[in-house]
Formats: sequence, structure tokens, C-alpha cells
Amino acid sequence: MKAHYFIGVDLGGTNIKSAIFDDEFHVVQERSDPTEASKGPFHVLGKIKQIVREMLASEGVALSSVTAMGMGIPGLLDPKEGLSIFSPNFPNWENIHVVNEMKRDFDFPVYIDNDVRVNLYGEWRFGAALGHENVCLITLGTGLGSGMIADGKVLYGTTASAGEIGHMNMYREGRPCKCGSSGCLGRYVSAIGMVRTFTEKLAEGKSSIITSWIGGEPALINAKMISEAYDAGDALAMEVMHETGEILGFGLSNVINLFNPEVIIVGGGMSAAGDRLLNPTRDTIHKHALKLSSQACKVVQAQLGERAGMIGAAAYAKEKVELWDTATSYTAESGTDQEDRQEP
Repeated sequence: MKAHYFIGVDLGGTNIKSAIFDDEFHVVQERSDPTEASKGPFHVLGKIKQIVREMLASEGVALSSVTAMGMGIPGLLDPKEGLSIFSPNFPNWENIHVVNEMKRDFDFPVYIDNDVRVNLYGEWRFGAALGHENVCLITLGTGLGSGMIADGKVLYGTTASAGEIGHMNMYREGRPCKCGSSGCLGRYVSAIGMVRTFTEKLAEGKSSIITSWIGGEPALINAKMISEAYDAGDALAMEVMHETGEILGFGLSNVINLFNPEVIIVGGGMSAAGDRLLNPTRDTIHKHALKLSSQACKVVQAQLGERAGMIGAAAYAKEKVELWDTATSYTAESGTDQEDRQEP
């Protein structure tokens, strides 16, 4: 029986994480390579092609044995068209038809989706959301990304941008956001947001042991330092962590009231803060979300870490292929002209 393989690629601003999986989703090979985003989109896409070829060759896997490849890409995109509209982490990356570019070299189907949604697919199929049908995943890094599953279906919306809770307005006149609005949740609950809160309080005259770590250079402060100072009993670090967790709790209370999820998964680099951040979040939810809905929802850390994106991208591709096979089978049985159909 012919073996089938799936490829998952998680495209990040710093690294490209790639993996090959067999048809039972065992890892055949995985690797991480520098993105080299400054060299332009077609250099990056060319590098992905080379990575795929090298992985397959090193494992003795023929291109014809690959069933499909999924790719997670940051920013705005049109998954149906295979078009990456804009990606903030990459220079000159606008209206790049990623799927067409991949098809120049590969005959197998290639599917793209937002990087947060492929993380969501990974946690849903193999991680913290396994077995759940109503899920919210947020990724806390330099910003706040999110994805939603409702009644067993990933939400996309009209422009494939459903679930952008990072741009939920928390303050009528708050910190300006790159989206053009102000007071967005992600401007407060993110690594950048928490550091800004900390430095603003330092500027107001509050003290912290962190000042002795940075030699008078506030630009050196990062979220990890705040966690370390928290563990050392630093009052300002504890105040900032509590305030950040509380704001997240108010945002997630809105999510719970609107979408009624069973589980909210917190991933991304900043999730390493763990209960330091999430205990105030849970307390705020308990006090402010609808009682019945909040009691049915748990807030947990992601399980797959940095591997979630490449695992999820491959799982997403497998799901798309299975959807296509099901639709093709139905079309053949019903006698519909398959040439009039488009791939879902």
C-alpha cells in the first residue's frame, strides 16, 4: 500500500518551522530555518520550496507520495484564493499568491491559512482543545492573535478575519493601534503592551529591581524580566502582571458572553507567565462573565508550544483533502459534472 505524507509549514518573521508527517500523523522529520524576510517574499517562498525538497530527499520520500501541504502565514489573507494579502512581519509582502507560487514546483495541493488559525487546528486536533467543539485560542506574543471554533467549525467570517479579539476596544480613548483605532486589547495584553505598562509606571516614579538589571536603559526591559521580578517578589512586577491579567479577563469575559466556549487556550511566548498572568484573568472572568457560561469554560495554557503551527498546518491540509475527497465522491455518485465544481 502506498504511503501518504503531509507537510506543515509555519512561516514566522524570524524562523520557518517545517515538518513531514505520515498518514497516521507521526513526525517523519521537522526542522527550523531562518526566514530571511528582508530578502523579499519570493526569496522566502523559494527557501520554503528548498526546505521541502531537502526534507523529502533526506527521508527518501518521493514528491508523488505527498498528499498535501499546509502553510500558516501571518497577516491578512484569502485562503480560498491562496492569496496572502498583507503580512506585517515581511517587507514588500502584499498580494502574494502563495499557492500559485508553490504550484510552480509541486503537483500536490497546497493550502494556506492565518498563522493563528493553524495553531488553533494543531491544538484542536492534537493538543489542549482535543475533543472540544467550542474553542477560543489566543496567542500572546508581540501582539494578541486569536481564532475561534463554534459548534465544531472554525470561524472565518466574510473576509477570513473572524475572531480578532485583539482589536476589541477596551478603552474609548486608549493607546493607538496599528489597525487605526485605539484602546485595543492587544495594546495592553501582549509582551509589548505589558512592557509599556511597566515602563509607564516606572516613569511615574515607582521602583523595581528591574532598574538595577538594565543599567538605566528602559528599552532593555522585556516580558520575561517582569516574570522573573514577579518571582523575586517585586511589587511593581506583581502589580503590572495582575493588571495585565485583569484586562485580559475583561476581554475574555466578552468572548465567553458572545461565543460560549468550552475552553480558552492561551499560547504564544508570553503564555510562559502561566498562572502569574492567568489567575487574575480567571478571577476577573469569574466576577464579570455570565455565570452559567463562565462556569462551563476553562482557561488553560496551550500544550504544543512552538510546534503547534506546523502540526496544525499539516492537519489543516489533511482536512481540506478529506473534504475534497468527500465532495468528489458525492459528485460522482450524483452524476454532477465535476468540471463545473471548484475545490472547497
